[in-house]
Amino acid sequence: MTDFDIQWLLLGLPVAFALGWLASRWDLRQFRGDSRDAPRATFKGLNLLLNEQQDAAIDAFIEAAQNDPDSAELHFALGNLFRRRGDFDRAVRVHQHLLQRGDLKASDRERAQLALAQDYQKAGLFDRAEEAWHALLGSAHDADAQFALLALHERSHDWARAAESALALERAGRGDFSQRRAHHHCELCEEADARGDTAQGDAELARAHAAAPQAARVQVLEGRRLAGRAQPLQAMQAWDRLHASHAAVFNLVAQDYARAALAAGRAEEARRRLAERFDAHPGADLDAALSLLEGEGDGARQARLARLARRLEVRPTLTAAADLMDHPPASWPEGSGARMRSEVAREAASFHRYRCVACGFEAQQHFWQCPGCLNWESYPPLRMDEL
Repeated sequence: MTDFDIQWLLLGLPVAFALGWLASRWDLRQFRGDSRDAPRATFKGLNLLLNEQQDAAIDAFIEAAQNDPDSAELHFALGNLFRRRGDFDRAVRVHQHLLQRGDLKASDRERAQLALAQDYQKAGLFDRAEEAWHALLGSAHDADAQFALLALHERSHDWARAAESALALERAGRGDFSQRRAHHHCELCEEADARGDTAQGDAELARAHAAAPQAARVQVLEGRRLAGRAQPLQAMQAWDRLHASHAAVFNLVAQDYARAALAAGRAEEARRRLAERFDAHPGADLDAALSLLEGEGDGARQARLARLARRLEVRPTLTAAADLMDHPPASWPEGSGARMRSEVAREAASFHRYRCVACGFEAQQHFWQCPGCLNWESYPPLRMDEL
């Protein structure tokens, strides 16, 4: 019995070895075939991408990912392609699939979280984007997350949280955000005033002043709030400080300054200051402010005509021409002055706007934050035809 068992054992060993060798060769060929398929599909996708054939490239990358499901880089490439072509749902699914993998390296997991946050933000799902960015705080992408959260808070007009984010960035050494924080607190001040909460408005203005005491908007807002409280002399003093530090921005409050001077009995003092400013930089806002102080009468009309001539001489604009045509020479044929003014005014209206220097967004009124690109202080205080 023992001899029989040994005999069969000796015969079976070579057979088992041969079968094992055949099986290994088969698996190796299959593995090599799959390995060749994955790079082939990847290179095909890259070639299509370089030829700007995004749809075909996506199909190739999907094929490559199926042949090599453990490759994180292929999934990152695929997710980024989906996001670039606006297919945010599929981009989100790709990056969520990566995050669910238990074998993903910590650095790749953070990359997937970053990509997911970008997917949500590009798709306009700001609440989900905020959650995704919060998950990256304290990671290698902490700075990106903090800047993104600041932008999200500003976009949603959550000024209190925007101020907190800006302060956190400043304390982390990410830059100087004092001007930006001043804007946030000015927004909160205006919101408080709109709902009649004067005490809260005072507190927010104090915070804005503490953040950036020389900020132009802080001084503009301070003067307007004082004027609204029937404190015209104090309002003039606030705007005098504005004129000393931000002379160009003073044009925005020139007419308010004139009204405050009339209320405070300081019309002549204000007229001299505004006239000095006008002589150096003739402009429509200063002209209108001086007209408020001068009132009516032949002398006032002559002074206004002289200023209009000065505006056309120093900075010829359609607005100045249209204003001058309000006083046509007596020698003009009847009706010609009105027709001329109508044509010039029509052309001038298109330039009587403020324009963002960052994105070109135009508006009838001056904005501290551009509604188009959300940049702060990107609107010059002068209208387009005065730049």
